[in-house]
Amino acid sequence: MKPPPGRRRKAPARRRPSRPHFITLAAFLVVASVVAGFLALTRPDSTTPTASDGVKGTARESPAPSPTASKEPEWDGKVKVLGDGSTSYTGPQKGELKPVPLKPGEKPPQFVVFSWDGALEGSDHLFSHYRELAKEYNAHMTFFLTGIYLLPKSKKSLYHPPMHNPGDAAIDYATDEHIRDTLGQLRLAYEQGNEIGTHFNGHFCGKKGGGDWSVEEWKSEIDQFYDFVEKWKTNTGFKDVAPLPFDFRKEVTGGRAPCLEGQPNLLKAMKDYGWRYDASSPGDFQIWPAKKNGIWDFPLQMLPYESGKYQGLSMDFNFLYNQSAGETKGDPAKYSQWEKQTVDSYMAGFNRAYYGSRAPLFIGNHFEDWNGGIYMKSIDQVIKNVCTKEGVKCVSFRELADWMDVQKPETLQALRGLDPAQSPDWSSVVK
Repeated sequence: MKPPPGRRRKAPARRRPSRPHFITLAAFLVVASVVAGFLALTRPDSTTPTASDGVKGTARESPAPSPTASKEPEWDGKVKVLGDGSTSYTGPQKGELKPVPLKPGEKPPQFVVFSWDGALEGSDHLFSHYRELAKEYNAHMTFFLTGIYLLPKSKKSLYHPPMHNPGDAAIDYATDEHIRDTLGQLRLAYEQGNEIGTHFNGHFCGKKGGGDWSVEEWKSEIDQFYDFVEKWKTNTGFKDVAPLPFDFRKEVTGGRAPCLEGQPNLLKAMKDYGWRYDASSPGDFQIWPAKKNGIWDFPLQMLPYESGKYQGLSMDFNFLYNQSAGETKGDPAKYSQWEKQTVDSYMAGFNRAYYGSRAPLFIGNHFEDWNGGIYMKSIDQVIKNVCTKEGVKCVSFRELADWMDVQKPETLQALRGLDPAQSPDWSSVVK
């Protein structure tokens, strides 16, 4: 099924879900090939392990001292147009959260990160909708840009994807109109304090996708991402569009791999670019983050699903897979039930942390209209419900990384030892 022009991605291939019984986390972190990855339910909630059990045998590191980003020279107030005029440096981003260390006995903020894969302003205008919603509720979000969404289809041969022919992609190239609209939204998103990250380029999954790429092939994908963003003016020929108001080499500090594939080699590749976090992990328990290979690992999370009988991952793909077997146009008679189920799952995960360990909540979604748009409507409700609560900070991944970097290593270690629903004596945790 081919999407209308400007849709973010093709409809996912149909898969039948297996019945969730007592199955390990690894067995359920299923990523579909070709275009979409459907993440199924995990183990029954009654068997949720302790925080320490959730990381046994992994490559995750204990929190360690992490230097804050090196201080840039004070800005002279002059806009510096870069390269061919596609980007510019307009000074430090305004309105970002100021990271401060916790005081002894202080309860951590409840961080919530809403992140979006693809960041295209298509005919549905969902990019602008969530940018405006973020502004309304004093939230910042992370928008992961797909590089070829700034590359005209007529120039697609400039893209040389790893293991594929020049110009190949598993998603549609954007129309010229949508490229213009996306540039406008990127500008406004940045000016309003949101983060622009990367979703890379061709969205290849499965065989010959990110999971098969070497470190050098991931570097090629990253270099081309930068190239498409920093040369959109040359590639599009647009002469009436102003430069983007940021230096992309400084702006991008992390990303999310398509279908959550290839993180081991991606982590090795991104170190050469000075990136500070990765959101490509296919899932973890709802606990405070740690680092992998010196980079903050911000995974999707397992949230209570079906009134807490199971744990499901915090992304629209997961709900789609379990509610309509991956069909993007399921039974309309069930839309209301599925929407409530989705909202209830997000809120159960939020409440578990908010009244418990205060571990950050990570929600990853796409700009889509699956099952009548119920997953977008669900996110609308969650934003309104959580970003207005006392002690909650709806932030970008970069802002969270900034905050984590200024905390004492022993504080981070203590936080990570908490189970999701554990409400401790904070004086024993934050010293």
